[in-house]
Amino acid sequence: MAKVYHDKDADLGALKGKTLAVLGFGSQGHAHALNLKESGCNVIIGLYEGSKSIPVAQEKGFEVVPTAEAVRRADVIFVALPDTKQAAVFEQDIAPNLAKGKTLLFSHGFSIHFKTIVPPKNVNVIMVAPKGPGHIVRRQFTEGKGVPSLIAIYQNPGKDAKKIALAWAKGIGGTRAGVLETDFKEETETDLFGEQTVLCGGCSALVKAGFETLVEAGYSPEMAYFECLHELKLIVDLMNEAGIAGMRFSISETAKWGDVSVGPKIIDKSVKKRMKAALKDIQSGKFAKDWVNEYKTGYKRYNALLQADVNHPIEKTGAKLRAMMPWMQKRSIKGAQAAY
Repeated sequence: MAKVYHDKDADLGALKGKTLAVLGFGSQGHAHALNLKESGCNVIIGLYEGSKSIPVAQEKGFEVVPTAEAVRRADVIFVALPDTKQAAVFEQDIAPNLAKGKTLLFSHGFSIHFKTIVPPKNVNVIMVAPKGPGHIVRRQFTEGKGVPSLIAIYQNPGKDAKKIALAWAKGIGGTRAGVLETDFKEETETDLFGEQTVLCGGCSALVKAGFETLVEAGYSPEMAYFECLHELKLIVDLMNEAGIAGMRFSISETAKWGDVSVGPKIIDKSVKKRMKAALKDIQSGKFAKDWVNEYKTGYKRYNALLQADVNHPIEKTGAKLRAMMPWMQKRSIKGAQAAY
């Protein structure tokens, strides 16, 4: 069992007198910056000229400077940018302004593990990765709680990398919940695998396949939506709160029998075989190479695949039914994107 670090194991003094730069002000960037600031740390924001996030960060009381200047001034630099954009920013603005003794911090290991960024040997390279989206990291902190987080050390020439990682985790509230230590390889590969095969890719594909099967069999799209998407949250919430066994405790015997007798026929050994193939592509670097190439060629296939799903009948049905649910927070995806 991995050691779990809590508040008593971390010392914010490791960040005392240091300037912390957050490059980007999107989901994780804004949450880390605000939480650290309220923990008494000196935080500046680095953004490119013309970024839509500049007035947003300034409104929150931060000094905003160009990315290169932020790197020059900072002792700890959090690269809170999209994976595909980090390499170019590193080459142009970060690398020329790094100096011995500085610390590079990431919340995901993609760029370091797959070597789209190769940092100089004289800087610390660490990771602090909350296991939750930025708005939850922020909300939990304001409520006096925290989101469980991971830390990892890739380079430690200053011999203080772990202290800085734990201090940063404490500053964002992570040690309130608990912090586990991993490494860049494990975090990156498990994170990508989870996203692709279960949390995002697997889940959305399963929901669409179920919806299509019912509609093609003549059932109404509304009934298909309720059974294959709407009620999914109820089941996942039960699993999240009490595990799979806890979820089964809360459902009917009929549902339990369908779960254990039919579920393994749907998600069978062939699915696991394809999961292993997906994991192999991640481990070999093939997925990373293909994803970086997709970015470099203008996101053509990526955008086409996203648009195809936006036009899926389940979205039209869902919009109509969600309008009947006043208790549910509504979110529009039109023109929505993370700010960096």
